[in-house]
Order: sequence, then structure tokens, then C-alpha cells
Amino acid sequence: MSKPEKKLFLLDAMALIYRAHFAFSKNPRINSRGMSTGAILGFTNSLLEILNKEKPSHIAICFDTPTPTFRHVQYEAYKANRQEQPEDIQIAIPWVKKVAEAYRIPILELDGFEADDIVGTFAKKAGSNGFEVFMMTPDKDYAQLVQEHVYLYKPAFLGNSVEILGIPEVLAKFEIDNVDQVRDLLGLQGDSVDNIPGIPGVGAKTASKLLKEFGTVENLIANSDKLKGKLQENVINFAQQGIMSKELATINCEVPIRFDEELLLFKGPDEEKLKGIFNELEFRTLAKRIFGEPKKPETGDQMSLFSAPAAPAASEESFELEVASERKTALTEVHDYHLIDTPELRKSLLKFLLLQKEVCFDTETTDIDSFEAELVGISFAYVSGEAYYIPVPEKFEDAKKVAEEFREVFESGTITKIGQNIKYDMTVLKKYGIEVKGPLFDTMLAHYLIDPDTRHGMDVLAENYLNYTPISIETLIGKKSGNQGSMRDADIEAIKEYAAEDADITLQLKEKLEPEVEKLGMKKLLDEVECPLVKVLSYMEYEGVRIDTAALKEMSGELEKASRIVEKEIYEDAGETFNIASPKQLGDVLFDKLKLIDNPKKTKTGQYATGEDILSKLASEHPIANKILEFREYQKLKSTYVDALPLMISKIDGRVHTDYRQAVAATGRLASNNPNLQNIPIRTEKGREIRKAFIPREEGYKIFSADYSQIELRIIAAFAKDESMIEAFKNGRDIHATTAAKIFKKPLEEVDSNMRRIAKSANFGIIYGISAFGLAENLSISRSESKEIIDAYFTEFPAVKRYMDHIVNVAREQEYVTTILGRRRYLRDINSRNITVRGFAERNAINAPIQGSAADIIKIAMIRIHDWLTTEKLKTKMIMQVHDELVFDVHESELELVKEKVVGFMENAITLEVPLEVGTGVGNNWLEAH
Repeated sequence: MSKPEKKLFLLDAMALIYRAHFAFSKNPRINSRGMSTGAILGFTNSLLEILNKEKPSHIAICFDTPTPTFRHVQYEAYKANRQEQPEDIQIAIPWVKKVAEAYRIPILELDGFEADDIVGTFAKKAGSNGFEVFMMTPDKDYAQLVQEHVYLYKPAFLGNSVEILGIPEVLAKFEIDNVDQVRDLLGLQGDSVDNIPGIPGVGAKTASKLLKEFGTVENLIANSDKLKGKLQENVINFAQQGIMSKELATINCEVPIRFDEELLLFKGPDEEKLKGIFNELEFRTLAKRIFGEPKKPETGDQMSLFSAPAAPAASEESFELEVASERKTALTEVHDYHLIDTPELRKSLLKFLLLQKEVCFDTETTDIDSFEAELVGISFAYVSGEAYYIPVPEKFEDAKKVAEEFREVFESGTITKIGQNIKYDMTVLKKYGIEVKGPLFDTMLAHYLIDPDTRHGMDVLAENYLNYTPISIETLIGKKSGNQGSMRDADIEAIKEYAAEDADITLQLKEKLEPEVEKLGMKKLLDEVECPLVKVLSYMEYEGVRIDTAALKEMSGELEKASRIVEKEIYEDAGETFNIASPKQLGDVLFDKLKLIDNPKKTKTGQYATGEDILSKLASEHPIANKILEFREYQKLKSTYVDALPLMISKIDGRVHTDYRQAVAATGRLASNNPNLQNIPIRTEKGREIRKAFIPREEGYKIFSADYSQIELRIIAAFAKDESMIEAFKNGRDIHATTAAKIFKKPLEEVDSNMRRIAKSANFGIIYGISAFGLAENLSISRSESKEIIDAYFTEFPAVKRYMDHIVNVAREQEYVTTILGRRRYLRDINSRNITVRGFAERNAINAPIQGSAADIIKIAMIRIHDWLTTEKLKTKMIMQVHDELVFDVHESELELVKEKVVGFMENAITLEVPLEVGTGVGNNWLEAH
């Protein structure tokens, strides 16, 4: 049976606009009027790509509307974690609609429904009425709509080719038995993009496995008795959440919009209208391509206007979709990659490597976790276009012998080692007894300093700086799924090409990035702080921290018991049982049934607001509100920390090994992952108890903590040169009490605890741009009172106000601010016409130099402490960094020496007009020491 001739494309407008926005985020397109046009250009090129190559007979563009949907009504937190829509996208939406109108393409949208629902409705109708339907979107959720004659069309992006998913492709991609199970998969694993919770502990692999056995979420829940352990517990406890998540992920295919086949027919553009739009947007190259010299039509077909044009010269208006096919690859570029697989060849390579001033290297391994990974091979490059790959045997001792042959290179103090995320490779080699010494150059960190807000992966950098698309790892080991293979299984020639290319391309990136770092004045920051810190973090990750699993097990039981007790009390107070985790059910109980307050606050969807801020205000007057907050805390502590930490313990040494990430936070602060140590709770008693589980490595050791005291306040005092604050810090006075005395005009001895509390909130809030409304919320006082406090603060500390105004003006002029070491934080929205967006950028202008300078200071301290510990060959190890705190496994015999030296290194990391102060603590666990 031949396929129908009618071909319908349904475009998910917002997904494609966002995609275009991010594609241009590194090199924004700004026209002569200062308008950002990248998202519009990107979308228009996507549209042209379809019209040129796919030649649809019918087409429509589907939009979301700002009106809340039925999903928001069902679940208050739906999409609540999404950041505010960027101003560039707000600008782009009406222009994209103008472009669509000029192309005479219908726009489909309806309040209360998302574009997904409209696409689903039209796809189902068209697919069963003689059309071949292509849903054009990068959104995986659409896979649930695929059926005979209906396909998911994922457009090309950043070098990846177009992906068209029919029924077989969906089943293979998600490892499911029928397409409808996509909804169940999303219900089980959740969706972080849309803030759909799913069932805790169930990821893609587990979800696929469960669906193979049970078919649906509902059937899984009905057969939860067949599960075991934590999985069984989560499925039982979060059953309703799983069902709700499936409902939220389900696309509604009954949207009340009439399917009009004639309306969808593509008739070609209104050329004059389109020319006018392109002229106004200054899309000159695009206009020339389309209207300048069109090819003579081969037939009378109206689509000939959009036949593929001759390749234009490189243009400021080129887009990822256009250049993807023009990018260089290993197939188009001359290169010389060598397999070094004999002792003789390794010896010869070593001789040449030792003659170099700098060498780029990369490791191939079996795991993305550097501590768990086994070495598969090592690649080297020192001349552009040429690289060498050395495979190593699978047996650990044999692999160690091969790595040992190159120790002289790795441990050379004169050869600069170049790498991309080189910390990973250093940690892997450490397992094989190899220490990477000497100068480092990390291309990921270099780019992080150049442009901290964008992505820093090698593939993206290669595309942006070298116009080169590297070989995909998926070509060697398959796509990420339960069936993904290992590098050990791949063909040796394929590995050689892939691994050698990694080293070669990283070397070429170094040549591009180093001059940019120098031009921006951050070469010293890279060479003396960020790259040396790599070695420190690699050591810390390798050492890890010991976890007391028995203490966590006991804590888990206590939290479960406490949770059940308070849950019962909530039901008693409410007079009924209900789903406490459901904001809708909770709101109905608190405000319709119990009527805790008159005129309760509602969300945009019309539901009662039941967030922590609302319940905290009610807690002092209504016991049930306080109990709900307790219940939420117990649930989160148990699932997120207490039950999760034991699962992260390495079988190799019985410790937890976090992954410290330097290139995440734009301010320069470190982040950590698996586990995220920065998020270990500290504000509540139950939360603090988790720190009890972090214990010394063995007998004879203690946990030692060293923490900067009020470092950010000290930095602002120094930056602002405020005499009152500087004098208070120099004389060791309580800064919050001193502030209270100033703003309340009281002698220091008459300042009470409430005044100090207010002053503390003002100190930490005002310098980050907190408003009168925000301060009022924090302190539970009226807005007029908070305004008086802010006014009094700036009257008593005028230098702080002058500094804040000055740094915002600097940011407006140059669109970035810098830290004490010259680290840049770019603030492109600082001159935005949108007051909300501009206000956020202004707060960042004040915050970034302070927070970033604090990050610079502790990094310097960490480098000096690590150098001292290793030079002195001490038994003590630095094992954790959490914000302004360093944590050590200190040998009892070294305690006094380490304490004295660590405090000295931290307090003298950098010279400020205000003295830095460090508090210390020692204990049998982290809680005791903190």
C-alpha cells in the first residue's frame, strides 16, 4: 500500500524558539536598534529547513498561551521550577507569529491547553485521515503520540542530524513494548523540565524494567507486593504521586479546535510582507538567499521559491541547522592518528613526548565516575592534526604497567599537561599510581572563565571555535540506555579514531582559548588558581569521606517513625485522611474545611497556595500548619539524604566520593555532585543530624572543620570602605549587634536579641539587593517597618549604599562585574527594558563580586593548604569543601599543627582592609566539629 500524498508538519513553536535562543546564546544576534534577533532567526531557519527539504503539503505552528492549563489546576507545582522567560524570547514570540503570518501558515493556540495538546489532537485526526504527520519538536514527551502515519520529527541541532521516530524507533529508544507506555515511563521517572515528580528512586532504566513486567503504572501499584526493599516502599508510599505524574505527562488529544484541512494547506508566502519583516529585523543575508536570485523553477510548483539555494558565504546570520552539514569532521579533515600497541612503539612515542613543552592527553575508561572507572586507553597529541592512542590491557596490574611507562611525562614538572576536564583523567590515573604534576591547562576551565554562563563541553567548544563536529561516543558504544556498551567492547580502530581525535581537538581548542583568556585579563586566574585547584579537588575526591551507615539506618527509622506520628496527628486535626503531598487536597482541607484564615492566597491556577512560606506564617497560630512542615521535612530528609547516602558508598574503599565541579556556578563557587555536599541541611535540628554520619576514616583520626566567619560581610566592608564596619571587624565586635546599635540608635549594651536578629537579616539581605517587601517577608514585619530599617541602614552605612550604586553603574556601562581576582560575571540583562529582568541583573551585579571574591579566597587557601600537607607528607587529608568551610580527616598526632597552619593559610589567603577570621571545631563526626 502506497503512502498518502498529503504531508502535514505540526511545529511546537515554543520548544523551537527556546532551542534557537540557546543556539545563539554564545554569539547573540543584535540588530542596529539593539534588539536581540537570534531566536527569531533560528526559528525562521528551522521553518525554511522544513519547507526546503521536506516540502510539506500542509503545515501549522502551535503555541502555548500564558493562561494556566488543566495541569496547573491539578498540580500546583507543574513547571514551577522553570526560570522566568528570558526577555529575548518574550521579544521573539510576536515576531515569530508575524513570520508565520507572512508565510501564510496558520497559528494554533487555545487558552487552557499547551501546544502539545493541540499537536496531539491534530496529529491523531490527520493520521487517521490520509496524512503523513510529522510533529516537529525536540520534546521527548511527544513520543506517546506516535502511531501509524504519525512521527516525531526531532530537528537537527548542534551537529546532530534529524531524528525521525516512528513506532519501532520509539519502542527501541524507550525500551518499552507499546507506545502508550511512554506516559507510564514519564509517570514513573518524572520529568525535571516540567517538574513532574514521578516516583522517587525510579529512573529510566528501572521504569523500563518495571513496565516490561507490569505494563502500566496502575498495574505496578496493584502488584507492589511483588517488589522488594526500597523500591517497594517508594511505590507504595508514592503511588498516588506516580498516577498523578502519568496524568500530568499525558497529552490531551481532545482539544476543542476544529480540524480544517483547507486551512492547513501551505500556499506559499506573502513575499512583500515577508520582505518587510526581514528588512525590519535586518535579516539581509536571509532575504538575499530567498528573494535575491532564486533558481528558475524546474516545474510550475509554487514550492520552487524555497528550493535549496546555493551555499552562501559565511554570514552573521548563519544558524546551527544550516552549518551542521558544512561543519568539518574526521571524514572531511586530513589527520594522522596512530595506534601505539607495542612496547617498541610506546618507547618511541615516549621519547618524542619528553621533548615537548606541552602535551595534550585524554583517558578512555569504562565509567563516567572517575573513582569507579577502569582505564581502557590513553591518547596523546602535541601537533595539530596528529595524535596517538595507547590501548591498555583489561587486567589491572597489566594496565598499570603500561601507564607506568609514561610516568616520566605525567610527573614532569616542566611539560604543561593539556586536557578537557582534566580532573577526571588525573583521578583515573591516580588509581594506577600515576600523579599528574607540573603546569596544567584545562580547556573546559579556560572557557568557563571566558563565558561562565554557557556550556563548556568539548563537542560544543569544537563546534563553536573550530567549526568541527567530533565523533560521537554513541557511534562506538550505542545510545544511553540499559543496552549501552562499554569502551572495552568497541572496535580498536574506532576507539583509536575517537580517542586520538579527543586529544587532537582539545589541543587545537587550547590554541584558540588561551589568547582569549589573556585578552580578558584572566590568564593569572587560570594559571594560579583554577588549574592548580584541579589537583587539589582530584586529591579530595580520591580520598573521599567515610559514612556511618549504621547511624543513617537508625536515623532513617527515626524519621519514618516521626513521619508516621505527625501524619496521624495531621489527620486527627483535619478530621479526615487525605494526600498531604497534594497541594490541592491540602489546600481544600486547610482553607475550605478548617478555614484557618480569611481570604487565603491562591496560585495563578486558582488553587490555594500551600508553599512553605504560607505554612510558616500560619505555624505559630495553627498547629496543623506546623505539623505539615514537620512532615515535609521528615520526608525530604529521609528520601533525599538519609536513604540516598548509603547507596553512594563505593565498593572499592567504602567511602563516598563526591564530584567537585568548577565550571558550574557563574560566581566561581564550587558545586558538588553525587552526593551534593553543598546541600547537606544545616538550618534545622533534624537536618543537622545528617552530619553525624560523616566520620573519620579510621581509628586515630578526628574530623576537623575550619569555617570563614562572615566572609561576605567582611568583603563588602572592604569593597565599600565603610569605616564603621571596618572598625567593628578590626576590634572583633559582633557585627550584627553593632549594626543593630547603629540602625536603632541604641548603645551596644542595650541591643537585645530581636534587634540583633533584625540587623542580621538586614546585613545579609540589603547587600544583595533585598527589597522592603523581601525584608518584611523575612522578618514577618510590615513593609513600612522594613522600609524604615533599610533607610536607617543606608543612613548609618552610606559607604555601602555608594558602593552598591557604583557597582550597578559599572555593570550598566560594561555589562559585567569582576571579583577581587578579575573573574567576570556577565550581566547582559542589566540594561533590559523589563524592570523584573533588569532588577535581577542589578542584584547579581552587587552579589557576584562579593560571592565570587569569597570563592576566590577559599580556593587560594585550599591550594596552599594542599601544597603544605603534601610537601610535609602529613597523614591529615582535606576531604570536603562546603561553601566557606573546609573539612579534614586529621590525625590526632597532627591536630594542633594542622589547626594552626590551616587557620593561618585561610586568614592570610588574601590581604583585605578587613581581617579575615576562621572558626574551628574538632569531633568524632562532622556535626561535632562544625
